Amino acid sequence: MCGVVGVVRFDGAPVDPEALAAMTQTLRHRGPDDLRTWTDGSVGLGHTRLSIIDVAGSAQPLWSADRSQVIVFNGEAFNYREVRAAYDYPFRTQGDTEVVLAAHLREGERGIARLRGQFAFGVWDTRARELHLYRDRLGVLPLYYVHTPAFFAFASELKALLPLLGSVRVDQQGLAAYLAQRAVPAPLTLVEGVRKVLPGHHLTVTANGRLTASRYWSVPVPEPRPMTDAEAVALTRAALDASIGESLVADVPVGSLLSGGVDSSLIATLASRAAGGGLRTYAAGFGQPDDETSHAEFVAGLIGSDHTTVVVRPKEFSDLIPKLTWHRDAPLSEPADVAVHRLAATARHDVKVLLSGEGSDELFAGYPKYRLATAFDLALRLPAGLRTPLAGTARRWLPERAHRAGVLTRALEADGRADGYAAWFSPFSRTERGALTGADAPSMPPSPPLPDVPPLEQMLYLDQHSWLSDNLLERGDRMCLAASVELRPPFLDHRVVELAAQLPARVKLRGRTGKWVVKQVASEVLPDRIVHRPKSGFKVPLDRWFRGDFGAEAHDRLTAPGSFAREMFDAAAVARLLGEHRSGRRNHDIRLWTLLGLEIWHDVVATPSVSRS
Repeated sequence: MCGVVGVVRFDGAPVDPEALAAMTQTLRHRGPDDLRTWTDGSVGLGHTRLSIIDVAGSAQPLWSADRSQVIVFNGEAFNYREVRAAYDYPFRTQGDTEVVLAAHLREGERGIARLRGQFAFGVWDTRARELHLYRDRLGVLPLYYVHTPAFFAFASELKALLPLLGSVRVDQQGLAAYLAQRAVPAPLTLVEGVRKVLPGHHLTVTANGRLTASRYWSVPVPEPRPMTDAEAVALTRAALDASIGESLVADVPVGSLLSGGVDSSLIATLASRAAGGGLRTYAAGFGQPDDETSHAEFVAGLIGSDHTTVVVRPKEFSDLIPKLTWHRDAPLSEPADVAVHRLAATARHDVKVLLSGEGSDELFAGYPKYRLATAFDLALRLPAGLRTPLAGTARRWLPERAHRAGVLTRALEADGRADGYAAWFSPFSRTERGALTGADAPSMPPSPPLPDVPPLEQMLYLDQHSWLSDNLLERGDRMCLAASVELRPPFLDHRVVELAAQLPARVKLRGRTGKWVVKQVASEVLPDRIVHRPKSGFKVPLDRWFRGDFGAEAHDRLTAPGSFAREMFDAAAVARLLGEHRSGRRNHDIRLWTLLGLEIWHDVVATPSVSRS
């Protein structure tokens, strides 16, 4: 994994080499092994390298053999040897970067569509005087840009672009989306003027400033085809074996995250088999008796991995948030962000690459909410004037322990199906957002259109379309690269994603069993106590922490004169959340976490001179 930056000026002014070097240096954590820049008048490129493939070669920026094009590449093309064999090209290195450049040079988008892997990169064409940007199909890797009348600039992380903006202003639509979804959907960000390249897209920028975008791949609309259960299981096993085999392509050691849940346990088990043993695995806990670390240790014993358990303490958790917020370029939307980083930082002593089980829930219906898809769709057909007050009344009478029912009532206040499906991840209902932000609440960005498929498939499609790339994958990339570790999610090989769209709904959700087909595959290699135990995820005791010292810190930050919360939100509404939670009357942990995250993010963005690395 690496960091890439680039600037193309339209006003005739030269790119400042020192400014470009500073932008590149901002991404040094993404590539501690090498840093290089190149400028030619009004164009400049920068690259920081985390050497994974062809460690001794493939320095970047890398030129094509005919010196017509130059690339800065972030990511891995796992099938680069296969693609390399398809081209008559005078290769000079043994790495994947030159193969990617050759694919673009020979075939453009069609060549990039040959690649399997995760990537985000820029190519400057010296003859056509055009910049080309590509982002991988699922958005595993990030790519941001700024487009003004004077220049176009891109970078792997938003922070590298901030010096070009002059002043930093909060994007109001991005803020509205974050309050609704705990993530900002591409192409928006929380910073006005900065945008994300959409997953599966190719941008072209000409020397006179014209920008065009095209899509070379999109999340497939579900089209189930007839097959038996046995066929579905066999196809899924074959797709995962192929993906995991390619995910192990590296010239450095590869390890695996192992939470003890079915997804990470399956990935670690299949990876250990494919690698012939010797795998290192890593698990995190929070010192709670009901965390997953014992299950992870059990699986590690089964597969014979060299296993490490990391315990995250409350003080460490609190201390890391500002640093990790800087790395994420956004609020930490999930408390598990901290745990992912601690795992990566520990693993960095042994490996440069980690596998994860990310994506399985969104492909194969792993979340409990999917069981309610049909009933929820029917409820959303009620008139909003009736549905919203009923949901609000029900939420006020719910006991504190009824967390999932509270999530449902918030989702029922949404506008339409797309917003309702997205609102399952919402910390605040539409009514609560109105109370928090007042009459001048920013408008929400439009929801993506939903395909004409059953409710379960619509919900899965929407989660793959945005929640996955804009929250979970962003977290994985940023938290691991903060420790200079590359994260690879084998479930998100596009062949697995396309297969999932063809599987019948019954092999995803069967009765109350989600991820049925994944669990059948897992049953071939793992015992029932791992395959069929209830889903739990990272159990961060936020509700208790917010009633202790962590809550006192949140109170001080959110209520201080001049705070972002005081500027943007109704002070009485914030005070009510803090008071009700502290007294134990209500559990507002995820809402307080969201507001605290925004506050810390604003502090970090507003003071870029403060070192966060």
